[in-house]
Amino acid sequence: MSVLVVLIVVLFAFYLFYKTKYIRSNRPVEKKWLSAKSSIALGLFVSIFGINILFISQLMMTYIVAALFIIYGGFFTWIGFKKYKHYLPFAIQEAELYEAQK
Repeated sequence: MSVLVVLIVVLFAFYLFYKTKYIRSNRPVEKKWLSAKSSIALGLFVSIFGINILFISQLMMTYIVAALFIIYGGFFTWIGFKKYKHYLPFAIQEAELYEAQK
């Protein structure tokens, strides 16, 4: 269970890291790419939080809430991964173009 807590903290730190990079970025495609990475981190955070809830209490309401968290987090992770794969080539192209202009 302590492994899950460490993962929750690390994933939340990654989420904050990517959101900070998103705010500081000036390139539009890079912003979308960083937003996708932060969605992946947020989705994994919520899913693992839901898994962690299962170990805390064995009530029926806990199972329902945990299932909602796991499904919601999985959805965020899946959508974020699809966006990440979509924007990655464009972000690379944008970075190369930006470096060529320097």
